[in-house]
Amino acid sequence: MLFPTVTFAIFFLLVFAASWLLMPFFRLWKWFMIAASVVFLWWWGGPGLDLKLFVIPWPVFLLATFTLGNQFFAVLINGSRGLGARKGFLAAALVFDLGILAWFKYYDFFVAQVDDVLDAIRLGTPLGFLNMVLPVGVSFLTFRAITYVVDVYRGREEPAPTLDFALYVCFFPYLMAGPIARASQFLPQLREPRDPRSIDVGRALFLIYAGLLKKMLLADYLAKHLVVGVFLAPGQFTSLETLVAILGYSVQIYCDFSAYSDIAIGISLLLGFELPDNFNAPYTARTLQDFWRRWHMTLSSWLRDYLYIPLGGNRKGEGRTYVNIMVTMLLAGLWHGAGWTFVIWGGLHGAGQCVGRARRAGRKARGLPDLPGGALNVARQRAITFAYVTFAWIFFASGSLGAALRVIKQLFVAWGSVGSGVTLTFLLVIAIGIGVQYIPQRLWQNVEASFSRLNPLLQGVAVGVGLFAISVLAPAGPATFLYFRF
Repeated sequence: MLFPTVTFAIFFLLVFAASWLLMPFFRLWKWFMIAASVVFLWWWGGPGLDLKLFVIPWPVFLLATFTLGNQFFAVLINGSRGLGARKGFLAAALVFDLGILAWFKYYDFFVAQVDDVLDAIRLGTPLGFLNMVLPVGVSFLTFRAITYVVDVYRGREEPAPTLDFALYVCFFPYLMAGPIARASQFLPQLREPRDPRSIDVGRALFLIYAGLLKKMLLADYLAKHLVVGVFLAPGQFTSLETLVAILGYSVQIYCDFSAYSDIAIGISLLLGFELPDNFNAPYTARTLQDFWRRWHMTLSSWLRDYLYIPLGGNRKGEGRTYVNIMVTMLLAGLWHGAGWTFVIWGGLHGAGQCVGRARRAGRKARGLPDLPGGALNVARQRAITFAYVTFAWIFFASGSLGAALRVIKQLFVAWGSVGSGVTLTFLLVIAIGIGVQYIPQRLWQNVEASFSRLNPLLQGVAVGVGLFAISVLAPAGPATFLYFRF
């Protein structure tokens, strides 16, 4: 059930109306929202994915497993007095969560690697492929569950009522692809009924419309007109078309993913809940470290707080810091997908951050600021960072290492002509996708505030006209959000 569809619009209108009608009956409301979230997930997967071993649909089974398992460990951790016991229960919880993720996401990848090694020494493979169907959103679900049990272990959270934790696990706006709301951000909002008078409807509608605009007019256009074709069969395109398509993918993935986040935050606001922001003009970054402060911010902060810092962060010397950066980014790459292309993508970001850190340390040792100032230097830093990030996206977008290398090769072997895929419209969409990130944040906030102050009737008219324009101008049928496959 994609956000930009009539099906979801009908689903959400029904949930929206029922949600506010049931809000005074808060416990009943929570059960209703859990049921709505299960329907949302089940509708996406379809009844054909039911686990025949069970009499309940697989989404219910998966959500129930995460909920009951993590709640069980959280209660054990909170009730244990000895540090050893607390660590043991935390380790068991992590094995439980990561084991489920590994089973669905990495089993076949692991088997393939073992198979390759055994084939090389002429031995048969002892394991068989299961051709796993990856449950949509399981990676984000795992991160939310880990956040909860780790924060209980650290004493930052008390175990929540099981009903509240179940809703935190499965809240449908962020179920598929985030933002990764932490337990400390979401659970306090479940302590008392939401007040409909506090809802910023104007901001919610603005975010939803902005998300639809980025998704359907920018991301889907880029994908359907050149990007998908180049990454599937680069040999059929010129070098210039390949270069433009790589730039197009860089813009596509930003517009696609940030659109999902905007819509998720918007519909959550309409239901009375605030989710954390997930993007802050990432292509204006001057360094890779700055890029990760702006790109998928809920993932970046999660990796920092639950992986990088526990590994030691920058507290154990420069050499260990570089190791910690590389481990964090390699695991971030592997989290995105079971394939060497994702590992390489993470490795490129890790290596780039290590080099950047070493250069800044060298400048600091010479008594210089971290980065050279001045408009030309800032522009150069942004251009280099964007170029590096865009190059790394080649591996992220490709289905295999061989496919990525074919795309890179095509950059150098077919400069004889421009190619029909390089159009003024395509270049303009790329420019818009990058250019909007240079609009000052304050201006966006002022536009949101101005829209919020409009008469509700005018807001409705504006949204209606905007949706009509999108339906006329957008490519036929929305494409699946890219991050649904992670």
